[in-house]
This record gives sequence, structure tokens and C-alpha cells, in this order.
Amino acid sequence: MELTSAKAVREIQNRFGFTFKKGLGQNFLTSDAVLEKIADAAAGADGIIEIGPGFGALTQRLARRAKKVAAVEIDERLIEVLKFTLSDCENVKIVQGDILKLDLKSLIETEFDGMSVNAAANLPYYITTPVIARLLEEKLPFESIVIMVQKEVADRLCAAPGSKDYGAISVLCQYYTEPEVIAKAKASLFVPPPKVDSAVVRLKRLAVPSVRPADEEMFFKTVKASFSQRRKTLLNCLYASFGIPKDKLKAFGEHAEIDLSRRGETLTLTEFARLSDAILNLHKK
Repeated sequence: MELTSAKAVREIQNRFGFTFKKGLGQNFLTSDAVLEKIADAAAGADGIIEIGPGFGALTQRLARRAKKVAAVEIDERLIEVLKFTLSDCENVKIVQGDILKLDLKSLIETEFDGMSVNAAANLPYYITTPVIARLLEEKLPFESIVIMVQKEVADRLCAAPGSKDYGAISVLCQYYTEPEVIAKAKASLFVPPPKVDSAVVRLKRLAVPSVRPADEEMFFKTVKASFSQRRKTLLNCLYASFGIPKDKLKAFGEHAEIDLSRRGETLTLTEFARLSDAILNLHKK
């Protein structure tokens, strides 16, 4: 069943008495071209975990490209809809649950034992950052993650140091992956249309992180602290977060060859690694 026309969406709504919930960020993509780009980008692995399948328009396309698809849907009302729209897709497992609470490692081991796995998602805007952070920080074995996000979020994921969009989420994504915008989608391509345009980002997992700090936990604590107050200098941000005397912090900065009068958005990942190493090693002495 084709699911990309307004008519098809209305038919499903009428058949199941389904109404969109704004609180769940339900905006379903109806562009064949963009759906094909997402599916092509997510292909290449034996298995795919899809987050937020909605009516199943993307799921159908993923099922043609993978040996198995696990579609994780939080809205219980959509489970019967998906059983109907995906009735011909024998390689799809529908999983009802919250992607932020599910045991994803167990899901991967159970459904994709011995398989390579990718992830694909049309993420509700309100949970974009938490979902991305979880998929990356838990070091789940995804070769790539393909996500539809709000355009300004896509800009942040791919932003370079020194730009207004560069922030902690940029560093997180660029530490673990190589992010790339592969498609854009106007708000008019969704039902119901959101208030903003969207973009599709592919996060291709790096074989090893892009930098190698002495301690990964300290690295991300330093990054988070550096962006905690964007208008303030690194010195003031680090002081507010770590409580280390400013004269010591200045010494740490000198050791790392970083002027702490700079702001966090100007630092490269390599500089964040040097700064976090200096804080970790010198603060112990």
C-alpha cells in the first residue's frame, strides 16, 4: 500500500480513527523522493532499526533493502496501523516502546544476532538530541545512523568550529561519526506540516573516534562546561562548572596552549582533547 499521498493518509486515519498527537511530534513524510534517499542511505547493512515508523512509509522501503527491520514505535495506537500497512513485509518486526527506555543492546542481540546494523529515524524535534546522544554514547554497533531532523538541528550536527551553530552536539557527533546532510525537506512535504523545514543527516560511524583524549568522560565534561554559557569565556565557563581556581585554570590553559579568554565555540575537537587532558592530569597534582 502506497502511503505517500494525502488521500492514503486520510484513508488510514478514517479506517483506524487515528488523530495526530502534537505532543508526540507526529509529522509524517509524504515525499517519495526523500523517503528513497533515506532508505538508500540506511541500506548497506543486513539489519535496520527504524525509530518512529509512523504509518510505515519508510519502513516499506527499508524492508526492500535489508534482511530484517525492527520498527520501534512509541504510540500504541499505531501498532494496529502498522500491522495493516506492513502486512506484506514479512521481514519487519514491529516493536512497541520508547526508544529512550528500550534495552537497545538486547534488541540488537535478539533481532540481529550476527548481522551488521544501521539505524534510521524521522525524529520528533523535542527528543532529537537525547536520541542522538543515546545512539552514540552507548556505542551501539550501528555502522551508520540516518536521521530526519529539524533543519537548524542538522546545521548544528555538521557545524564547524567558529560558526554560530557549533555546540556540544556538534562535538559529540563529530567525535564518533562523519555527519553529512544528504537531503532537505520542506514543511509542506509532511502531514500534518510542521512549522519548520527539515533535513536528513547521515552519521557515518568512524572506525575510531576522531580524537583520542586521555579520558573520554573528562573530554565530554570539558565540552559540556565550555558550552554551558555561550557568551562567556572558557575561563568563566570552566570555573563555573569545575570550581577550580582561575589561576590554576589559566595554568592548565597554558599547558594545553589554549587561551582561556576564547569561547567554547572556537575550539576544535583536538583542542578540546588537549584542554581536557590538561585539566585531568594537572588537577591531580
